[in-house]
Amino acid sequence: MSMRKPYGSDASDEQWALVEPVITAWKATHPSVSGHQGRYEMREIVNAILYQNRSGCQWDLLPAGAVKYYFYKWRDDGTDQTVHDLMRWQLREKKRRLADPSLVVLDTQSIHAAVGVPATTTGKDAAKRVPGRKRCLAVDVLGLVVDCVVLPASAHENAAGIALLDGVAAQSDTVTKALVDQGFKNKVVEHGKTVGIDVEIVERNPDQRGFVPQAKRWIVEQTNGILMFYRRLVRDYEHRPASSRSRVLWAMTSVMSRRLTGATLASWRTA
Repeated sequence: MSMRKPYGSDASDEQWALVEPVITAWKATHPSVSGHQGRYEMREIVNAILYQNRSGCQWDLLPAGAVKYYFYKWRDDGTDQTVHDLMRWQLREKKRRLADPSLVVLDTQSIHAAVGVPATTTGKDAAKRVPGRKRCLAVDVLGLVVDCVVLPASAHENAAGIALLDGVAAQSDTVTKALVDQGFKNKVVEHGKTVGIDVEIVERNPDQRGFVPQAKRWIVEQTNGILMFYRRLVRDYEHRPASSRSRVLWAMTSVMSRRLTGATLASWRTA
């Protein structure tokens, strides 16, 4: 470890022990042509990604180009997904559940895009009046992310639902039911049948006023709220939607590693 001042976002020894086997195995299969091991320890690279997610800082404020290199490399080869999924399986088993869920909840959240994000990957959510991207999540009953899709904010809920169902079906054959709100239409229900997932549109009670949590379906709202603690995710700064998706995976990896080790991380409101 370096002698720098530790940050609250750093992985503890216990948390690093959960991630380290995957990263070490990856490093062993990606040796430098010259045999050089690199200037930075892999733990410090992971800590830098977690720090950027939590603080929202620019790439230029991180060490050289090493962090960006590994972030993109792990995004493109699926290492971020591997680390994330291993955490999810372990946490579900800790909660005495099977590794893979049988039910998921789908929802979308429109996020403002930062200046400089390519217009070709963004749009405007007319209903919510948000110009940017649409972050689409499929979560289990614990609120853990099973799949994430990032689309232009102008994309219809049907497009989001179909993409999520395809992603969930590709990752797991155990999911048999999905709950969605009334923004999703029958087209999503019909597509669910083609991938073996029964989609139920949970209708709101017309007599209720204001925000009323809906049984089981409310958990995805909690996950959206948790992601807002990560400043890099409050606004979409990424040029590629794939990077936006990777940000969600790393944020949830941070959340799950703390839950697995019993650690806590103070919110921004904590003095």
